[in-house]
Amino acid sequence: MSSLDEALAQTRYASYVYAYPHKTAYRRIEPGVELGPLWAGERRDSLFAYFHIPFCEQRCGFCNLFTRPVPPEELIATYMRTLQRQTTVVRRALDEGGAFTFARAAIGGGTPTLLAPAQLEHLFAMVKELGAPAGIPMSVETSPETALPDRLAVVVAGGADRISMGVQSFIESECKAVNRPQQTADVHRALRSIRDANPATLNLDLMYGLPGQTPATWQITLTSALEYAPEEVYLYPLYVRPLTTLGKKGAEAIDADRIALYDQGCARLLEAGYRQVSLRMFRRDASAPGPVYVCQDDGMVGLGCGARSYTRGLHYSTEWAVGARGVRDIIDRWVLRSEADFAAAEYGFVLDADEQRRRWVILSLLSDEGLDLAAFRAKFGSSIDTHFPEVAELAAHGLAEQRGDILFLTHAGLARADAIGPWLYSSEVRARMAEYELA
Repeated sequence: MSSLDEALAQTRYASYVYAYPHKTAYRRIEPGVELGPLWAGERRDSLFAYFHIPFCEQRCGFCNLFTRPVPPEELIATYMRTLQRQTTVVRRALDEGGAFTFARAAIGGGTPTLLAPAQLEHLFAMVKELGAPAGIPMSVETSPETALPDRLAVVVAGGADRISMGVQSFIESECKAVNRPQQTADVHRALRSIRDANPATLNLDLMYGLPGQTPATWQITLTSALEYAPEEVYLYPLYVRPLTTLGKKGAEAIDADRIALYDQGCARLLEAGYRQVSLRMFRRDASAPGPVYVCQDDGMVGLGCGARSYTRGLHYSTEWAVGARGVRDIIDRWVLRSEADFAAAEYGFVLDADEQRRRWVILSLLSDEGLDLAAFRAKFGSSIDTHFPEVAELAAHGLAEQRGDILFLTHAGLARADAIGPWLYSSEVRARMAEYELA
């Protein structure tokens, strides 16, 4: 691990940290791990159900998500039949361990609302079949082009209380610059349709650091978004990653621009009454509704090609790719899988005791809830200083402060979360990620 000084001397935007270990650290698991015994040994009182739809109407220039644009209708139909097979197998595996409870659910992608209304109804039936009860918090992703009244009606009737839409910018030239041929009129139409559908939570994703973006145009985007009073707003810095369209073009994200626009966006949202939850997330209400799901402690059951599942000692998924050919090949193989093929985890990352502790520290520290030092001792049987003495450097740099037993990132620390998180990665995860990038 490099020193904190070295990490801070480089870009603030080392890596977007939303999970640990990163998926590029996953590898083939041999022999595969049977899902029934795996999940039987987990905490089962607060699980997260996630369904992945890896299809979009377009591929944005910055996107490195696992998704295929403009899929043939027959592929979508075949995908849904395969997803049904997987749902049946995974539910059977969960039942082997006895009672379990889902606290939250989400349907992401890709763009789930690319599906036709009847396909969406089938999808929500699968969520129910997996065991997610009615009334739990459930999020669904959509897009300006597919947030149509008939599809939104199915989404809300199916139990989704949160709809999230990636807008990125209300300036058409900025969207075009990142290979997103988005019409501002479509964005406003979609937002009106979502508000008419009346989910409890509307989330908007906005992006700063886009080519040609200025403080003036960023202010237009922020003001336009706030006109719809979204309950949540995510501010994403532009990342230019390998194998994305922007990456292939040799585009660059300029740190000075991203930093200035982040400060502007953060100030605007705080002024509007939002609370900053993480580097990216801002929320108007005091707390999220419904049962508590804690990503550091609780398991996630992911279904669909590209979905990840998290247990205490094993994270697993399908293989992953960014390039168009790689994504197509993985999906084409996935739709041919049988029930037997879905009964074991065959690709992922085994977390030893150190990686489990490290994951808990990273995910705790990077949110406004902070790192509970007493909870760490209770959970792992020793103090954080024993395993991660470098964490103390954060306070010395003004990036964290301790209040009681909780270590919180300061405002300056939250702003550098995408540097602090990777700084805490293990040497093995770093090596695997670098190996994947060079492959």
